[in-house]
Amino acid sequence: MTVHGELEVVPGATESEAAKALEDFTVAYNKADKAYDPALDEDRVTGSLGAINQAGLAARRKNSPEGNAQHKPLELTDASYAIPKKAGWPRWFLADTDSNRDQDGGKQDTRWLLTFVRTGPDAPWKVSYLAVASPSEIPKFRKDADGYAQPAPSASTDATLATAPAELSTTYTDYLRDGAPDVFAPGSMTSGWRDARKNTRRAGFSYQYVDQALDSGTFAPLGLTTEDGGALVFFSSKHFERQTAAQGLRPTVTADVEALLTGEVKSTLTKERVSSQLVYVPKKAAGDATGTDGKVRVLNRLPGLVAAQGS
Repeated sequence: MTVHGELEVVPGATESEAAKALEDFTVAYNKADKAYDPALDEDRVTGSLGAINQAGLAARRKNSPEGNAQHKPLELTDASYAIPKKAGWPRWFLADTDSNRDQDGGKQDTRWLLTFVRTGPDAPWKVSYLAVASPSEIPKFRKDADGYAQPAPSASTDATLATAPAELSTTYTDYLRDGAPDVFAPGSMTSGWRDARKNTRRAGFSYQYVDQALDSGTFAPLGLTTEDGGALVFFSSKHFERQTAAQGLRPTVTADVEALLTGEVKSTLTKERVSSQLVYVPKKAAGDATGTDGKVRVLNRLPGLVAAQGS
């Protein structure tokens, strides 16, 4: 009888493999950022980060073909790895790193969290999600007897968490549209964003917003169970903003938008963004020290313009 290794539950990577993947990503990222050339790191990014990174580099290359005159090499140090076990492919792990990109001149300490995904034994490790969070926001992960992280429940029928990680993209985009289901804690990336969009005002212009779930293939959510029984989850979404001008007016087109624009902007400009979110999902019916009554907390949101259409 043949035993298929791809059916065995094994660690997604070794510590040395994870460290090498982080090093390879950082080298490629810096080369691409310095030259504004998406081809230099396209084999090290995927998913929502890949969409944002590649579109951003393409736009900046069009506007600055000579490269990035302000390039400062990214440094990712003090890395620790949360590596779950998994059967088959893709496999993945989380890198928790310190960066040289802290805010407020280094006064506000932050951690860069990167998820590395590998689709097969001969495929390179690629970063699908990037999130920035303060050390106090990052929970401790539950480990098994061998020290490996435990994946968050993937089934939509799981009853242990306040909301199903597999459905977060749909849950979030439904919430942004209708305010329901009301499972998210108030904040700038939830209730605050909804209010800001409802109150957008500019004389002679109207605004429309459409939010779409993005949760399959390389955009699939990734999550780990935390020591308190909750989960830390990364997920993606897509967002459209349409600006329509009254007769005699025209939407403003910035250089970054122009670089990704198709069509001619006469009276309408539609911007398409991909966004990745990092959230903490508590146990069902569990409150926490923040007083959010067991609701999902959005810790970080990374959006990026990927296309624009004029008409």
